[in-house]
Amino acid sequence: MADTTPAKTPPPAGQAAAPAPPERLDRTIIVLGLVIVSGNIMAILDTTIVNVALERLGQDLDSGLATIQWVITGYLLALGSVIPLTGWAIDRFGTRRVWMTSILLFVAGSVLCGVAWNIGSLIAFRVVQGLGGGMLMPAGMSILMMAAGPHRMGRVMSIVGVPMLLGPVLGPVLGGWLVEVNWRWIFFVNLPVGILALTLAWWKVPDERGADGASALDLRGLLLLPPGFALLIYGLSTAGGEGGFGKPSTIAWLVAGAVFMVLFVLHSLDRREKALIDVRLFADRTFAAAAVAVFFVGISLLGALLLLPLYFQVARGEEALATGLLLVPQGLGAACAMPIAGLVTDKFGAGRIVPAGIVLLVVGTIPFTMLDAGTSYWWLGAALFVRGLGLGCTMMPTMSAALTTLTKSAVPRATSSLNIILQLGGSFGAALLAVVLSNQLRSNLQVAAPGGGGEGRIGEIPDEIRERFGPMLAESFSHTFWVALGLTAVLIVPALLLPRKGTGGGGPPPMA
Repeated sequence: MADTTPAKTPPPAGQAAAPAPPERLDRTIIVLGLVIVSGNIMAILDTTIVNVALERLGQDLDSGLATIQWVITGYLLALGSVIPLTGWAIDRFGTRRVWMTSILLFVAGSVLCGVAWNIGSLIAFRVVQGLGGGMLMPAGMSILMMAAGPHRMGRVMSIVGVPMLLGPVLGPVLGGWLVEVNWRWIFFVNLPVGILALTLAWWKVPDERGADGASALDLRGLLLLPPGFALLIYGLSTAGGEGGFGKPSTIAWLVAGAVFMVLFVLHSLDRREKALIDVRLFADRTFAAAAVAVFFVGISLLGALLLLPLYFQVARGEEALATGLLLVPQGLGAACAMPIAGLVTDKFGAGRIVPAGIVLLVVGTIPFTMLDAGTSYWWLGAALFVRGLGLGCTMMPTMSAALTTLTKSAVPRATSSLNIILQLGGSFGAALLAVVLSNQLRSNLQVAAPGGGGEGRIGEIPDEIRERFGPMLAESFSHTFWVALGLTAVLIVPALLLPRKGTGGGGPPPMA
């Protein structure tokens, strides 16, 4: 195991002093970080691009909101299904093989999405794409964590977070422009980026394993954990029809998913470190608090990515390119906050910066709960910038805090846990907010009724109808944003439990 103890900590008695890693990020780490970014940026850009394209996809593929949201939810579910395999795959095959295989599968799925002929094939190919993209973020985090050590995790996570910055800035604009040309290019654009990422990975990504000798694949866990996630999210998505959450079929899906999850927890406690995900990691207070916070960050970030573009397109009638430009302030806010948040996390602990980020997130969301038919775009742009500041101060500091108390050998599976929790939160948020919005539009306008018989088409609102019923459209989105605001505010509870002491300031990093 590489020594990850800062320079001021003396070696144990009788042990030769190993070279202490530098406090600053050296050139090797920075270059490796940029290589990882080249792969991760595909997945992040793709998410933001597809969100902007939802209305056009609904029109061209003749699908309503309850169906078209599966272009996002299906992708996120695929991510959540494959992420648990990341830790085992790194232990078994090494970081370089896992990283390059993920890129290849993601690019192949992208090309298939570009040739999809109907909504069913597009959703299926998005699942393929998600299976490739699912390992990119946790594998990238593991690669950099192994190289840099926990005492520099805040700054390293700021590098990993670069796609999170560029995605909200470039994704909507690029997506808007590509949709105006042809929506299929929102997927084909991943081909050249993927080729570049593969070339850089072969050049720079080390072939390192997370543990000495990987254990056998946890097949029982594989049969319990991913299906449990899928059942929970599918059950949630069915709540958009008549009967809502009280519908017997919805309750059955949710209960089945919960049973699978409970069975996996019991199985993991028995199998311990050989399980697909070792739930004993949650006995660490810091990791547990951060994991809960990451779930709600996923709701706030990925769930809102569904709402924001739809508001500008459905309620205000904007084209895809204009929608992308209107969403730029959120990315700019994150770009301003994230580098500072990484430094603060290393020096003073995530507990000092994340609560401030939550306050900013709440403040930036409040204007969207008071929408009317002509709310000023300048006002909403300022709110999005504040939201971006909040996201920059919240997401990556929370994830870095979860890893600082763990041993190096636990990192691959811990990052898998965090990323599956993030994607589960995103899937939960996207499905829940889609259900709330669909029900609101159905009750107010009878335009977007999900489910059989009268499912609304999200592109079927003519300008004259939009002008006449603008206040009702705005009210539907406002109500949904109230739900998003409540889910965001809950973040403050786990945030107050995050560490308020840095790991890069001369003392040894806490190790479990």
